[in-house]
Amino acid sequence: MTETTVPAALRPWSVGWPEYTPKDITPAELRPSALASQVPDWAEAAPTPAHVTDWAQRQAAALVPFEVDVWGWPLHPQGRTGRTGRNLGRWGENAAADPIVVAGTGEHRQVLLITRDDIGVEAIPGGMVDPGETAPAALVRELREETGVDLADHQPVILGRDIVDDWRQSDHAWVASTSALYLLPATVPAVAADDALDANWWPFGSLDELDAAVTFAGRTLYAAHRPLLQRALDQLADRD
Repeated sequence: MTETTVPAALRPWSVGWPEYTPKDITPAELRPSALASQVPDWAEAAPTPAHVTDWAQRQAAALVPFEVDVWGWPLHPQGRTGRTGRNLGRWGENAAADPIVVAGTGEHRQVLLITRDDIGVEAIPGGMVDPGETAPAALVRELREETGVDLADHQPVILGRDIVDDWRQSDHAWVASTSALYLLPATVPAVAADDALDANWWPFGSLDELDAAVTFAGRTLYAAHRPLLQRALDQLADRD
């Protein structure tokens, strides 16, 4: 059978599961026949992980350590996902940067979110780190591209480097993000661009307050970013 939900006991790669048949989520443009004729500018050309030749370097540079199996395929650090194939630019880890911009203090605190154009939810204005780019540079670039806000002169607080529960992840391709907190005394103008349909400031006294405001507006908060936003709130609580 094809599994899309994996029981917690069967997620670890060390646990045998001969019947495991994950769902292939590879879109048409990333299938071998399509890559043979045209490679999207956001993706690597390797049709399978076996065609990747620098796994040792990728493992050494990874934000989150991962293993490669005996066939040369990278294994998701958190175990089986119920999905196989690739719906991301690279096999293995895809490095991302998520700038969390917070303005004001106390009950007047607000956070800057965008409406993503791919899944239509309210999310942190982040994205993938470009080849050869550093995470700090990507944080600034993604924020500027998606909201017009330029914080190149600001020093953020790095919150963590973690796996993100991205909707495109699979057993062999996933997202690991550097999340960072930027603090401003007050809100600044933000205009949606690039991959954003909209950009707005939202109340950010707590995750519940944010969720309620987003829901009241008829929108949905991106579930994968909830842990990152909560980490920012925890950091702010330590400063209060």
